[in-house]
Amino acid sequence: MKIRLLCPVLIFAAALSLSAHPHSEAAPFPERIGLQLYSLRGLFLQDPFAAMDLAASYGITEVETAGTARMTPAQFAAELTQRGLTPVFAHVGYDALVKDFDAVLAEVEAIGARYAVIAWIPHQGDYDAEENDRAIAHFNAWGPKFAQAGIKFGYHPHGYEFGGGKLEGDTLFDQMAQATAGNNVSFELDVFWAVHGGADPVALMDRYPDRWVSLHVKDIRKGAPTGLTSGHAPEMDNVAVGQGAIDWPAVLGKARDLGVRYYFVEDETPDPVKNLPPSFEYLRRLDV
Repeated sequence: MKIRLLCPVLIFAAALSLSAHPHSEAAPFPERIGLQLYSLRGLFLQDPFAAMDLAASYGITEVETAGTARMTPAQFAAELTQRGLTPVFAHVGYDALVKDFDAVLAEVEAIGARYAVIAWIPHQGDYDAEENDRAIAHFNAWGPKFAQAGIKFGYHPHGYEFGGGKLEGDTLFDQMAQATAGNNVSFELDVFWAVHGGADPVALMDRYPDRWVSLHVKDIRKGAPTGLTSGHAPEMDNVAVGQGAIDWPAVLGKARDLGVRYYFVEDETPDPVKNLPPSFEYLRRLDV
């Protein structure tokens, strides 16, 4: 009798675990691939609903937002959810947080994102140690406040942080990573911008193995100049994933080894509608 009672329960529990957690930590890599919606920025300006439809057509379920397409955060989230897209990450503005942290937090909560990430620290000219120290102080204040609301806070290095710091051998990013440790500050590794800024993405992950929560999967043109800390690059230096200079098996293999959960394709090529499909196709073929 006990066996008859338990079997249906066990079968139901197993089925529930599979359906409730389709993107668990053990999920195959192709199921972890998402999209940074900024990739479809041109289409979002023209027709945000068509942009969301196109995003859903790529067969992904997790997205990272970059604004809410002239909708309220709740409306935007509802439109995404209606299309089977979950806004897991939200990019937020540095200046907006300085001006009104609570307003930004409310927007992130309304979107339903579990991560809030800054992608740019405003600065004039070369990013310097003084600006880095100011950002570190803000990050150390904001990280715990987001954590109190159940949201993970992070920063997306953009290349300019890989310039020299105060200590020989350290970059400004090294100083940021070291000074924010233990303050609920994580990082999102944009592979393009790391390489463009002269950093080695695999070495970065090795040096700070417990800090990376996501990757921007974005390729750089073979022969494009690197070691530049401007944080800017011509569109032509962006190419479809797998067509550029990045050693993706090494980068993604390292990320998987470290337990990085989220991988967002971000396309900044001149024609993302053309280049996104081959990027997804390439990534789904990889054995990582």
